[in-house]
Amino acid sequence: MTDPTTTDPTTRLAAFGRTTSSLHPPVLAPSDVSYVVEDTVIGRMLLARSESGAMVASAFVPTAQDEDRVLTRLSERVSPRVLRQPRELDEARTELEAFLSGRTRAFSLRTDLVLASDFQRAVLPRLAATVGYGDRATYGELAARVDRPSAARAVGAALGANPLCVVLPCHRIVASSGALTGYAGGLDAKRYLLDLEASHR
Repeated sequence: MTDPTTTDPTTRLAAFGRTTSSLHPPVLAPSDVSYVVEDTVIGRMLLARSESGAMVASAFVPTAQDEDRVLTRLSERVSPRVLRQPRELDEARTELEAFLSGRTRAFSLRTDLVLASDFQRAVLPRLAATVGYGDRATYGELAARVDRPSAARAVGAALGANPLCVVLPCHRIVASSGALTGYAGGLDAKRYLLDLEASHR
């Protein structure tokens, strides 16, 4: 005779629930490169860090194609082991949100310019060291600060391809006339950042 408890649907489902209640999604170890895509007040950004914890990218990615381009560069320049792991970027996301809301004026994140060219490795640290929160400088002034006074155009190109936007503040560099010029996130994003800093000096 068949045991009714083995055929009753409620009993069978309850038993199934008991066997699976202790199961959890796998927890992956940090990849060589962990990243997340974040919607911010200045646009969609991809944040990435290396296994060491250093930030290697904070890039504007308004489209899926832009996102793919950044991920391809990361896989070529850092490691092919690139995984979307939001938890690994919690600190970066928190600091970026605090900065963009005006609650903080600086980042404590370690950075790695592995995606930068040799010239960018000269320009970007000098920018971060000499152009403070709420300040502005021109492309020519920054060129002079890296001992390349005639290279304002090259400085502009270096900043336009900044792999660590906002964290390394290329938005603080303006034309000699004071006008806002090209920015990877668009001029509205650049204007937002400059207005934010001006109001929280």
